[in-house]
Amino acid sequence: MSNHALETPTQPEEGVWTTGPDGELIPDYEGTFPTINEGEVVHGTVVRVDKDEVLVDIGYKSEGVIPVAELSIRRNVNPADEVSVGDEIDALVMTKEDAEGRLLLSKKRARFELAWKAIEAAAESGEPVTGRVIEVVKGGLILDLGVRGFLPASLVDIRRVQDLDEFLSKELRCKVIELNRSRNNVVLSRRAVLEDERKEMRQAILDRLNPGDVVEGTISNIVDFGAFVDLDGMDGLIHISELSWSHVNHPSEVLEIGQKVQVKVLDIDRERQRISLGLKQTQTDPWQQVLESYQEGDVVSGKVTKVVTFGAFVEILPGVEGLVHISELAQHHVENPREVVSQGDTVNVRILEVDAERRRLSLSLKRVEDGMPIQPKPGDEAAPPAIDLSEDVFAEAPALEANAEEPADVEADSETEATTD
Repeated sequence: MSNHALETPTQPEEGVWTTGPDGELIPDYEGTFPTINEGEVVHGTVVRVDKDEVLVDIGYKSEGVIPVAELSIRRNVNPADEVSVGDEIDALVMTKEDAEGRLLLSKKRARFELAWKAIEAAAESGEPVTGRVIEVVKGGLILDLGVRGFLPASLVDIRRVQDLDEFLSKELRCKVIELNRSRNNVVLSRRAVLEDERKEMRQAILDRLNPGDVVEGTISNIVDFGAFVDLDGMDGLIHISELSWSHVNHPSEVLEIGQKVQVKVLDIDRERQRISLGLKQTQTDPWQQVLESYQEGDVVSGKVTKVVTFGAFVEILPGVEGLVHISELAQHHVENPREVVSQGDTVNVRILEVDAERRRLSLSLKRVEDGMPIQPKPGDEAAPPAIDLSEDVFAEAPALEANAEEPADVEADSETEATTD
């Protein structure tokens, strides 16, 4: 007998020999293969890629088959786009032996099982998960997490997104806000991640800013009561009363979304993370111009901005209005201010009182007399005295010159008379 002949041992070695149907010892070929069970995740190497299936060697007695539908959670995929020959992959055993005797595997289900555990852990800890956007559907986005995750449109960003297509194929970090294993349902929120990031940024901004600081920002939103300014990660509010020294009916009159502005920090509520801003404080205070340029008794020009029952308001500089009380409108008794002035009229008024502390002006219309000089506005030069250039003036000039010479002639005549005498 050849030395290479198989020698039958007296005692069977487990995994190598087994007892045959007749009681004799025979090689245990089955024992050399790994034990696998349905539902188990196994590791293998891709050995062939066809248009409708992929063959994987997992060290079993036969190669495993992954049908194209079990390759990915994506729909209508090309197997060559998912795997290549030689790739090492995990796959879940669906059936050890189907009707054709094949070992059926699923790559997507193995990935699903592994991904689900990671998603459960992330949902419990509050940590974000990362997935690539694979579909835009009605009402939101579908992300590939190994599991199909749904990201509602309202939770894609902090502000409403108009075009969801711009996120297609992008990787997004989201928080898991709903998880249902029985329905394989995963709901995500990218907004929650962005808000957490902004919270950290807001805190850094709050730590950096102090009341009185002047900073640059961008108008992010305009509402009836003011405008919001993005300060590189945190919004501050400019109340409508802090937009301009002059009256503003609506913030859109002076600002537009996206505009860069210099604003002053008026107040910081660190507990509620709110910042109050002022725009007019970065502009020249017209009241300072009033104090520097005018004094009581001066006559100035202005425009009637509002007529009320007790008088009329006149704007003498942009942002500075004074009141002409009804008793100061005319020399005669006035029942209704509209009898004397109307909104939009340009009038000359006399300054009666300047209350710098309360920023109030008392004006008078009836105390303006003809010939009173009108004080120029700051920056305007006083008008030069009027010069008469009429034809009559030029016609009178020769006569004036002739009269100017008469005294010399008279003087000469007097001398002649004195000599004669």
